[in-house]
Amino acid sequence: MKEKSKSIIQAVIGAVIMIIGIVLCVNTYVVKGNKAYAFSLLVTIIGAVVLISGLYNTFCKSEKKPVDAKVIAQAALCAALCYVGATFIKIDIPVGTERTMFHFGNVFCVLAALLIGGTWGGLAGAVGMTISDLTTAYVTSAPKTFILKLCIGLIVGFVAHKLFKISKEHSAKYITVATIVSSICGMAFNIVADPVVGYFYKTYLLGVPQDLAKALAKIGAITTTVNAIIAVIVASILYIALRPVMKKTDMLRDL
Repeated sequence: MKEKSKSIIQAVIGAVIMIIGIVLCVNTYVVKGNKAYAFSLLVTIIGAVVLISGLYNTFCKSEKKPVDAKVIAQAALCAALCYVGATFIKIDIPVGTERTMFHFGNVFCVLAALLIGGTWGGLAGAVGMTISDLTTAYVTSAPKTFILKLCIGLIVGFVAHKLFKISKEHSAKYITVATIVSSICGMAFNIVADPVVGYFYKTYLLGVPQDLAKALAKIGAITTTVNAIIAVIVASILYIALRPVMKKTDMLRDL
């Protein structure tokens, strides 16, 4: 009971920090420019991580196991790959004063969820791609990126490991189907959520004119769909290729 109370307090503190960060983001974006805005984003992200951790500890009823160092190393590697995929393997598309892009970041976000589970995979994708936003011209999109990529990882991980249980022994055909379906579920969410959340985020939080926000949402829907197709195909191929090797080297997580 005492542990649960601590977790609730942690979640409340995380929510407060995240709200403060969001308020600072709105003010610093309008008044002080990107450096202060980047600091505000950092506060928001820290609050979100603390909140998620608190909620997880509060509602997770299963017995907690110590985190394997291999999982942390794999998550860090996946975060780095997400950063590289979003920062360097991309094509920018200018839209007025804003921009969108084709990129490979989602490939590694989905792959991370397949390899190490939804929670760690989602955090790897969220952290890696948020850092990419913070260090490039997409700094204003960082809060949206963190939330959406975390959700992608959680959805892919849930379908893959909780419904299909791909970490267990199954036939190659079963694993292939499960991998593709799990990837499609995560990317289907992103196809819908990314342009919709982006429109409201840019219009009501960043003050972007509605016409420009609508144009960005329409173009974003196209780029998001292309990114999703690429992510499903490439992430599925990579996971199916890596799975036997990771099993032999005892690196495949039992979820």
